[in-house]
Amino acid sequence: MQVMDAVAVRRWADACVRSLDANRESIDQINVFPVPDGDTGTNLLHTMQSALDALLRSPMSTVGDALSALARGALAGARGNSGVILSQVLRGLAETVQEVSLVTGTALRKGLHRADELATAAVSKPVPGTVLSVLHAASEAARDCGSDDLDDVVMAASRAGAVALADTPRQLAVLAKAGVVDAGGRGLVVLLDTLAAVITGQSVETPVDAPLVPRTPESLTTARESGSSEFEYEVMYLLDGTSEELVAGLRATLNGLGDCVSVVGDGVSLWTVHVHCNDIGAAIESGVRAGRPHRITVARFADQIAAQASRFVRDRAIVVVVSGAVDLFRAEGATVFDLASSSATPTDLVSAIVSTRARHVAVLPGDPDLREALDEAVAYAQAAGQDVVVVPTFSPVQALAALAVHDSSRRAGDDVVAMAEAAAATRRGELAIAADEALTWVGRCQPGDLLGMLDGEVVLIEPGPAAPESLMDLSCRLVDRMLAGGGELVTVILGADAPEGLADVLEDHVRVTHPEVEVTAYPGGQPDAVIFVGVE
Repeated sequence: MQVMDAVAVRRWADACVRSLDANRESIDQINVFPVPDGDTGTNLLHTMQSALDALLRSPMSTVGDALSALARGALAGARGNSGVILSQVLRGLAETVQEVSLVTGTALRKGLHRADELATAAVSKPVPGTVLSVLHAASEAARDCGSDDLDDVVMAASRAGAVALADTPRQLAVLAKAGVVDAGGRGLVVLLDTLAAVITGQSVETPVDAPLVPRTPESLTTARESGSSEFEYEVMYLLDGTSEELVAGLRATLNGLGDCVSVVGDGVSLWTVHVHCNDIGAAIESGVRAGRPHRITVARFADQIAAQASRFVRDRAIVVVVSGAVDLFRAEGATVFDLASSSATPTDLVSAIVSTRARHVAVLPGDPDLREALDEAVAYAQAAGQDVVVVPTFSPVQALAALAVHDSSRRAGDDVVAMAEAAAATRRGELAIAADEALTWVGRCQPGDLLGMLDGEVVLIEPGPAAPESLMDLSCRLVDRMLAGGGELVTVILGADAPEGLADVLEDHVRVTHPEVEVTAYPGGQPDAVIFVGVE
């Protein structure tokens, strides 16, 4: 459709209730900010249901009437921060269509802009990485859309909201620590996707990159990201019989009592008040001084947190961080973080750890340069309640050796020790192509030279270019060098640049020179090394 009338608004509202109902539990489970009370999805659903009920009770002569009824119903039934913000989003849409008969692409663009303004004004201390960031991105995308067609504008907003949602863990540390996206932002994306589906007539569902995992009481009890102290209660009420001046004074009083303060109205006579505080009586009395408070609700966060289900669905998991060889490690039952396709930021790494949903996690890094990022990621995951240990492995072959002795029936500590001992008993080698000029222990190398490395140090250099014969010859020499200290098993992981037949050449060579040694080769496809070699 290229325009929306009152009937289409009703269809959208009804679809929003159904979509929020379907996503309620998953949104509740990722709710950690500003308070980890696990109710954002429930609050959004209740607020939208209240909006729909008000719409169904009201005459729908124009699209403006329909959206205004939604906004009033949402304000009257708003629950939590998310409900208050949703009411202001609907109010923004309603305000911009009062003088028009149909919602066009231009009207939707203006409505999202006004919604962005009102929602931001509703929050006392806006923080990046929340639903406000998602709404702002959607509004900006609608504004910058090169088309005035309604379907183009709504799709631009929906897609931009999804991109902004995926970025929320990078903006807000508490989300990165928990390994989730913002719950309120996720709810807004559900509403934008639903609007896009109603307008285009096609199913629109945005995938979420960050894992949607349940929270434990331990991970929910996290450092507050707003306010100067811990507040135990959420107080909400409706207010009428007041004025702008009295509302300003009420807002100032509530800011002195707690945090997460919002006092927003419908532009006529009704206000909804929200605050997190410890002094419930003072919060309500300040409303009495400002007007007539009614429909008062009080929730204790500790009760909500205690009701959350455990996030852990299994006891043990292994996370392997390597470049390539993904299928090899997955076949052994490990969760694989592929450095060839993902950046190893602390946020990305902690997401991989948290997504295992395991109580005990052993991390096997395949690169010595990961230490700093891993230390930060592990600290986040541990703070969120997981038992995480990094097994000292510095190459995919050492990670494979450690994984080979993993036994989930052992105690977690004993299993980690066994894996660490297996990794330490594996000498690691690597054949790579030099990218830059450098001075090594065995002389200077030039770009394109072949480098044979043993335990991280260059021990062999073959001038480039890297012809297949040169690669095979240097591979055999590297294996000989590694077997000079003894060994029973040679493991080879073949990279993307490994010439065809290299595994056969190595097996034939070792069969002649070291008949007592077994050779096992696996396709890895790693881009950064011709081969990885392990000797046990």
